[in-house]
Amino acid sequence: MKLYEPAEFIMTYLVDRLDFHPTDKRIALHLTCSTRQMGVDKDMIALAKLCSNNVFLPEGVGCCGFAGDRGFTFPELNKYGLRKLRPQIEANHIEVGYSNSRTCEIGLEHHAGIPYMNIVYLVNICTTAKKPKDS
Repeated sequence: MKLYEPAEFIMTYLVDRLDFHPTDKRIALHLTCSTRQMGVDKDMIALAKLCSNNVFLPEGVGCCGFAGDRGFTFPELNKYGLRKLRPQIEANHIEVGYSNSRTCEIGLEHHAGIPYMNIVYLVNICTTAKKPKDS
C-alpha cells in the first residue's frame, strides 16, 4: 500500500480529470517540513501554480516551528519560526495562504494575519471536472 500526500495524489491521479481555472488572487504557499522531506514540495508548487497565476513563497520561512502539536504548549517555537512571515505577506498584499498541515496552518494564520487553509480547498475553488469526450 502506498500513502500519498494530498498534493501528490492530486498531481498523480486527478490533474488529468480536472479543468483548472486559475485565479489572479495573490496567494502564499507554505511548504511543510514533511512535504520537503518526502520530496513532494515540487508537486505542491506545481499544483498551486495550476490554481493561481500569483503564487508567493515567502523567503526565510522554512519550518513553521509548530512541531506537530508542540506549538500549542510552546508557542515561542512557532513565533520564532515565523518571525519573517508577516512583513512579507503585508509587503506583497497577500490575502490568503495555503499549506497541507492543519497545525502549521493554525500557526501560520496567527502569525501572518491572513487565513491559511489546506491546498485542497484551493483546488476545489479553481477546478471543475472535465467533461467526458464524446466518441
